[in-house]
Parts: sequence; C-alpha cells; structure tokens
Amino acid sequence: MVFTADFFTPIVDDPYWFGAIAAANSLSDVYAMGGKPLVSLNIAALPPGPEFAELNKRIMQGGIDKMTEAGVAIIGGHTIKDKEPKFGYAVLGSIHPDKILDNTKARPGDALILTKMIGTGVISTGIKSGKCSAATADAFTKSMATLNKRAGELMLETGVSTATDITGFGLIGHLNEVLTASKCSARLHARQVPVFEEAVKLAEKGVAPGGTRGNLRNYDPSVEWSSDVSMTDRLLMNDAQTSGGLLMFVPQVRKNKLIAALRTEHILAAHIGDVLEGDEKGPKRIFVEK
Repeated sequence: MVFTADFFTPIVDDPYWFGAIAAANSLSDVYAMGGKPLVSLNIAALPPGPEFAELNKRIMQGGIDKMTEAGVAIIGGHTIKDKEPKFGYAVLGSIHPDKILDNTKARPGDALILTKMIGTGVISTGIKSGKCSAATADAFTKSMATLNKRAGELMLETGVSTATDITGFGLIGHLNEVLTASKCSARLHARQVPVFEEAVKLAEKGVAPGGTRGNLRNYDPSVEWSSDVSMTDRLLMNDAQTSGGLLMFVPQVRKNKLIAALRTEHILAAHIGDVLEGDEKGPKRIFVEK
C-alpha cells in the first residue's frame, strides 16, 4: 500500500478550481511512485456561517469531480472551522512491491522527461498582484487541475527507472532529492525546460513567491550554472510548483517510445536533460547549461 496526504490554502480565486487542484495535487504522489490511488479522506478547514455555504460547497464539488475522474472513492474525512480555507486529501493506493518508483533508482544514462510546464508559483504571485493576463491564469489553472494519472500509466507501461512529481521544492529541488538518493548527477538544458511564457516575463520583473527564492538559496550549493544561464532561468527552475508534472527517469533505449506515447495522448513530454555518473568528491549534482 502507498499512503500520502496533502492540503493547502487557495492557489486560485475560483472555489471550484481550488478544490479540483487540491485533489489533483493530493493524488500526484501516488502516481509518481507508480501506485494506483483507490480511496481518499477529505481534509478541510473552512470558514463557518451561511454566507460561506455556497463557497464551501463549490470547493467540495471541485474535489469530488476530480476524485471521480481519477476513479477514487471519497470515503470520509474531517472538517474544522477556519477563517482561511485549507483543503486537500489523504490518499490510499496500491502498489506492486517490486515496482515501487522510489528516489534511489535513477541510473546514469537515464533521460529526464517532464510532463508539465513550470512557473505556476510565479504566475500565482502575479495574479495576486494583478500582473497576470486572464488567458495565462486560465492556462495555469487547467495545468494544475490536470491529473498525472495517464502520464503515470504510460510511464509504467513503457518502463522507467523512477519518477518524482514537481511541487514545492521546484524542478531543481525535487531532481536533487532523487540524484542524492541515487548517488548520481545530471545535466540540464535550460532552453529545453518548458515554462509558461508569462512566468518568464514576470520573473524578469522580479515577481516570485518567497518559497521560490528560498529554493534558489537552499539548492544553489548543489548546482553548477553555466555563465549564460540567466537569473530568470535560475529562478524559474527553482519555482515552487503546485500540482506540477511528473519528472520521469527513463533509460535511453525507451526514451523515444515514452515521448511518443505521451504526445499521442496530448501530454507534454519535454526531454530536459540526462542523468550522469555521480561525483562523490564535491557537492555539485546538477549541471545546468543554456
């Protein structure tokens, strides 16, 4: 069995989409490990009073619809009163004991495939300050609400070394976790990392959440940046994501098969770099070129 929990404060203004994104995010860890989510328990802190009844109902409905899409039954949960909404789920799933995709299984030669664009943390901050277009807000909302279910199924069918989902520690942070546990290093190509166009413009103006800046400080000792990689690129590759995509570590002989399978299902499949032999002599594990 695999068991996980996740919940957070609103990432978007619309209560329905907040609920849907919270559900998708809660399911993501199970997919990343190679598991199949089965049942969930709701975790909710909601404002009391009749004036909030419709808002709370919409949050719940967003979560219900996304869990239904995933084929997961909501079998209960717990709710408390709180002035600021907080919402998510504990999710229980099944996983084959010989097919668990844990952080120790990356191998030199693996290609790194990313399935969603990054930049949601920067865009969320831009929306809060009124600096983001409606079209971009819509695109980033739909991205976060998209389940990693089918992407997870395809990577299992193809055969990968391991995987992780990209959330609060950003692309660099989550990659670093896997490389450290697997005693490997990796080379990334900044120009190949898919990023929301407006996130680039916002980051160039210094718009970024505190978590993103914290990631940049915390993980910078593990990264060797090429001189032509801009500070904007560095910020975005450390951007704290919500309900981000899967980062798949796939053997080179299966890379093209996986990319083709993902793209056939209209899932983003960006080859952003490759895993290298580890170097135990120094702290650098990630080498980023333009």
